[in-house]
Amino acid sequence: MKIIIAGAGEVGFHLAKLLSYESQDITLIDPVKENLHYADTHLDIRALRGDATSIRILRDARINQADLVISVTSSETTNITVCVLAKQLGAKRTIARITNTEFIEFQNELGFEQFGIDELISPESLASKEIELLLNQSAFNDSYEFEDGALTMVGVSLQRTAQFVGKTVQEAGDIFPEIHFMPIAIQRFGTQYTLIPRGDTQFKEGDQVYFITTSDGVDELYKLTGKTKQIMKNVMILGGSNIGKQTAKHLSANGVNVKLIEQNAEKAFDLADELSETLVINGDGRNVELLDEESIHEMDAFIAVTGNSETNILSCLMARSKSVNKTISLVENMDYFQLSHSIGIDTLINKKLLAANNIFRFIRKGDVVAMTKLNNMNAELLEFIVKSSSSICNKLIKDVDIPRSAIIGGVIRDGIGNIVLGSFRVQAGDRVVVCSLPRSINKVEKLFL
Repeated sequence: MKIIIAGAGEVGFHLAKLLSYESQDITLIDPVKENLHYADTHLDIRALRGDATSIRILRDARINQADLVISVTSSETTNITVCVLAKQLGAKRTIARITNTEFIEFQNELGFEQFGIDELISPESLASKEIELLLNQSAFNDSYEFEDGALTMVGVSLQRTAQFVGKTVQEAGDIFPEIHFMPIAIQRFGTQYTLIPRGDTQFKEGDQVYFITTSDGVDELYKLTGKTKQIMKNVMILGGSNIGKQTAKHLSANGVNVKLIEQNAEKAFDLADELSETLVINGDGRNVELLDEESIHEMDAFIAVTGNSETNILSCLMARSKSVNKTISLVENMDYFQLSHSIGIDTLINKKLLAANNIFRFIRKGDVVAMTKLNNMNAELLEFIVKSSSSICNKLIKDVDIPRSAIIGGVIRDGIGNIVLGSFRVQAGDRVVVCSLPRSINKVEKLFL
């Protein structure tokens, strides 16, 4: 697959890095030589210096042969222009990164496809939605919804009090005969090894376990894991970035008491005018006295989304020491993901990873409609649409030749999520959620071609 990426910033470089691992034909375009140097010398890609809105540069990149053009520069106008030009010059699909979330909100009404833009993505908007979902599933440290919650992926670290610690997957399922959840991936405490569980796999204390569940199964998981769902009434946000602003706006609209701390005075006043239902405080969120004055100990959650990863992490640790139950930190360094649970922060989120997850489904074979990478785990979660020509169609789950390093987590049929066992027959139109290790993805994709 030939893919052209415009913009070698954080999102563009991260995408080029991930896609190069997939053995795709990647061309990365950027006008700044320094941005391209590391990518050119460390990744198996073609680096092309120049303005991506230049028709000459696009032709040099062989735009007429491109299967996918992804424009993720820091300029929204540039990204839209690149995609429009690319489509006119023969590119098959285009994706533009935007900052104005109104474009996404009114995407269907405006008809961006008519201009040549197939998909709009906003890393900031994706991060804000991720935060809201994590707050809604307060006891879990990772979450992802398929088809508006018909099926939900949740991640949880097993404590000693969890009912199924020491039990196998089969034994845990017997506790609730009506199965509404399915374990899809496990990472043993203190290791980087990702395990796809089977019936005889044993749950152990400290395991990071990912489940696929229906809405009914969420309550069962709370009981089994010994967790309690906390209603978020008071939330403190550190940083008035686009993510902080969007999160505050949506939470306040849903009746949550939000305090937003912003260090820049001018920005704080602008935010106060724009966020009428949010209490905006001008101050340094690293100041312990300020946090105490603003009653941090009364907060149900603390969210740090400044532009500095270290500030976000340290602030969350401070909030944790003040007995705040839920802490979420925005980080740029992917290596920090390995530290999140060991240092006591509930969840780390990363804009680059969220954007990559959103884009990755366009390079997968078969009708992939959604996908996400499990945080700090070597596994992907994909949602496929079953076609009548798919080899999986009209087969019982037990008769599907699925690799040992992959598992079917659930099936959405007619908008209803189902946790399925071997006797379930897959039909055309079903949406099947599969968790797979990288080495098995190609084989899984072939089931849905």
